[in-house]
Amino acid sequence: MDIEILKSKVHRAVITEANLHYVGSLTLDEDLMDAANMIEHEKVQVVNVNNGSRIETYLIRGRRGSGVCCLNGPAARQGTVGDVIIIISYARMDFEQAKTFQPSVVFPREGNRL
Repeated sequence: MDIEILKSKVHRAVITEANLHYVGSLTLDEDLMDAANMIEHEKVQVVNVNNGSRIETYLIRGRRGSGVCCLNGPAARQGTVGDVIIIISYARMDFEQAKTFQPSVVFPREGNRL
């Protein structure tokens, strides 16, 4: 039996930009993506701590070391600059394998730095 479990999480990043007129997605600093074991185009859930919204989108690699965390397209309506968000990705795996799997969890510091 396969189940879906937490694969990666960036806990409490801060939105630095919201670009309504971009095609869509979440642009995230490549340093955060690497630390959380996330890749470009990966499906993620974005949970906004400030307003309670939960959306699904995909990642776009942001400039390394920039601290960027930008909601793009319709996602830009779900948060504003300064909001705190949690970025989550999940993986499907065998139930027995999932029992020992350890997700990658990142806790950014001020400026979305590691």
